Amino acid sequence: MNSTDKIEIGATRADEVEQIVSVTRAAQVFDAEEIAAVQELVDDYVAKGDASTYRFLSYRLDGRIVGYTCYGKRSLTDSTFDLYWICSAPSAQRKGVGYALLQQTEQEIRALGGRLLIVETSSSPEYESARRFYDSHGYRREAVIQDFYAEGDGLVLYSKKLNP
Repeated sequence: MNSTDKIEIGATRADEVEQIVSVTRAAQVFDAEEIAAVQELVDDYVAKGDASTYRFLSYRLDGRIVGYTCYGKRSLTDSTFDLYWICSAPSAQRKGVGYALLQQTEQEIRALGGRLLIVETSSSPEYESARRFYDSHGYRREAVIQDFYAEGDGLVLYSKKLNP
């Protein structure tokens, strides 16, 4: 990415659904079931808009989606939100796309009255960079549940208080 690139981060549009799924697939860390889950969530979001449980933000580079986040309010809590997905295309990784998306997502959640953001990720080696990402951006590792996703693949739970 360079200074002439046109960058925009904003709500995902209905015409971007296929690009969201393509970015998920291109990341090469998600299996078919996880990719189908993203498809289901983004379809729900574009069909229902603000009435959806899920919200998506897209990172657009020269009009093309190179990353996104999916987040939503956690039921039965006082202003706690979940970050369900953060993903960037391989060509956009380690170039600030994830961090920019994370900052914008946190800002959007604050605007919705959010006070706490929860992130769940895998303990598998493929997710080491994700864990380093959260560790380096102010997230606190709260717990690890061994063998959660599968034998040998635990859940790592992070949180971050969102100050106004």
